[in-house]
Amino acid sequence: MSSVWLRHRANFCLFFIALSGAVRSSGVEWKKVGEQVTIQCKCQSDQEYLFLKKGLEEDQVLFTTNKKHTISPQFADRLQLNGQILNLDILITNLTLNDTGLYWCEYKRFDMLTKTTKSTKDTGSVLLVVTDETHQYTKQQCDLTNNTLVLAFTAVCSTALLMIIFALFIYIIYKIKTLPKSKKRQHVPTNDVYEDMRGTFRQ
Repeated sequence: MSSVWLRHRANFCLFFIALSGAVRSSGVEWKKVGEQVTIQCKCQSDQEYLFLKKGLEEDQVLFTTNKKHTISPQFADRLQLNGQILNLDILITNLTLNDTGLYWCEYKRFDMLTKTTKSTKDTGSVLLVVTDETHQYTKQQCDLTNNTLVLAFTAVCSTALLMIIFALFIYIIYKIKTLPKSKKRQHVPTNDVYEDMRGTFRQ
């Protein structure tokens, strides 16, 4: 998973979030493997449950109430909670490349009037991008190689173009020199009138 691909994926996710308007994004968090990130979930109205979900497939990372917490096995021993569900800081430690994705907070409560569960996606969404220093180094090497190839290709094309122009110039000069020179038409005076007059005098 290269860092270039991660940046494109992050930009695509941000574009999707902006179009959907489903959650209020807090921005992009760029982290390295082994670091940690804090996701802040806040809600103004009374709620009973809080879900921290990941990705467009809505994989459940955390389910919590003020009394009980259920954490996904993928994040076991890596989540730390601080606060109540209406204002909860969720710390994810020891980040891995697989942790890259969109995280958002979803609150739910049971409405006694309608007898239904109402969902609220409030503040706290974060697009997390976890990178590896090895991949960063590989990316720099690839960028350097690509730049070298571009410069070499440009030099070859420029040289070939100059050679074509030079050959065309030589060809034009050669054609000009080999063109037949146009001969000027010379006017040869005739003595026909003079001869006729001489003949008349002789008679």
